[in-house]
Amino acid sequence: MNTDNILQKAIRLEALSREEAIYIYKYADTNALADAANTVRSKIKGESGIVTWQIDININITNVCISGCKFCNFHCKPHQTEKHFVTTIEQYKQKIEKLISLGGDQVLLQGGLHPKLDLSYYEDLFRELKGLFPNVKLHALGPPEIVHISKISGCDYEQTLTRLMAAGLDSLPGAGAEILDTDFRKRISPAKCSAEQWLEVMALAHRLGMSTSATMVYGLDETLEMRVDHILKIKELQDRRPEGTIGFIAFIPWIFSTTNTVIESEGISAKFSPTEYLRTLAISRLLLTNIDNIQASWLTVGRETAQVALYAGANDLGSIMIEENVVASTGLANKMDSEGMQMTIQEAGFEPKLRDQLYRFR
Repeated sequence: MNTDNILQKAIRLEALSREEAIYIYKYADTNALADAANTVRSKIKGESGIVTWQIDININITNVCISGCKFCNFHCKPHQTEKHFVTTIEQYKQKIEKLISLGGDQVLLQGGLHPKLDLSYYEDLFRELKGLFPNVKLHALGPPEIVHISKISGCDYEQTLTRLMAAGLDSLPGAGAEILDTDFRKRISPAKCSAEQWLEVMALAHRLGMSTSATMVYGLDETLEMRVDHILKIKELQDRRPEGTIGFIAFIPWIFSTTNTVIESEGISAKFSPTEYLRTLAISRLLLTNIDNIQASWLTVGRETAQVALYAGANDLGSIMIEENVVASTGLANKMDSEGMQMTIQEAGFEPKLRDQLYRFR
């Protein structure tokens, strides 16, 4: 195989085979890979020079979780009652009022797999939040939570999603994807949903007309082949979305910090390499020609690498993250406000545009 030929094929927006994707991931020059991804970005998004960003807040519903993820410092187990919390309505009100005061319009709600918070709990929560803040979008839960809530509530996935949508769920984050390899997931997240279940929930969300996002967390001792397979599974599912629906509106690859986590104690440490991140992001852009947006994760890679990522296929920098606890619990402390976000984009040579969850300019 020849890297130049494969990159030219990608630039023509032709689908690459698994073997071709793995080959250029391993052997293509980083600058050539980034340039090809940047060209594909321009073909998909146009030559406007715009980079989008968002104002939202990430509120954790609870820290109680039975998934057993070895890379998470934030959760506590059900028996650790001295560490438990479940966010109260008054706390939600304070946090969302802060969001609105800063010009935000979306709440990202993430919940652990709490053994006692069933479907009716989330229905009541969403209805109350929508009653208090009808114009705020709820970008909430994720496939692992949907699988868990369905199981403890005695409902199938469709019933669960349909009822949550009726209660106010606007869109479904790509949370909990990690690496979509079931055997690997059993090693790092023993009680979390399988890869097949994650994909099943997302396929159902797409059939119901819901916008979703997709993520990939790398650096957890997975193979390069697993990463490519993960991206191709996302691509294949996007190809199957019903006509007239958005499906996955964005893809976000990011590296997780393993500092002080269980997985680090087992000898696995995620060592951040800007070059590896840029190669991973570029491969994502080259393969996912059926997904409009690729987001650079400034929160996990830092401001400077995120700026370079805008020349390696990314067209969005995500949210300023008014509040974020899970990544922060591993020691990462990257911060950004609205002014800093716009400056970051401008310094990279692009025009910043504030967006909503559906990537519409605000």
